[in-house]
Amino acid sequence: MSKSKSFEEQYPTIHRFVEEIGWIEVGENAMISAFVRAYYLGGTVYQGKDSYPSLEAAFKDLEAGIKAYLDENGI
Repeated sequence: MSKSKSFEEQYPTIHRFVEEIGWIEVGENAMISAFVRAYYLGGTVYQGKDSYPSLEAAFKDLEAGIKAYLDENGI
C-alpha cells in the first residue's frame, strides 16, 4: 500500500509561502470572486479562478500562481 504525500510534499510553494511570507484563503468570499487567494502584508500575490472542478485543482493552481509570483520577484 502506498503512502499518500503530505500537504508539504504536494504543495511545497504554498507551504513555504504560509510559513515565511503570507497567508492563503480558500473558498467563497462575498467581496472577491476568486476561490483561492494568496496575500502578504504588501498586498495580493495571486487570485485564482471563480471555481474549480475539485479542491485538488484549486490547490494546484494556487501552487503555480504563488510560484510564478515568487519567481518573477526573485523571492
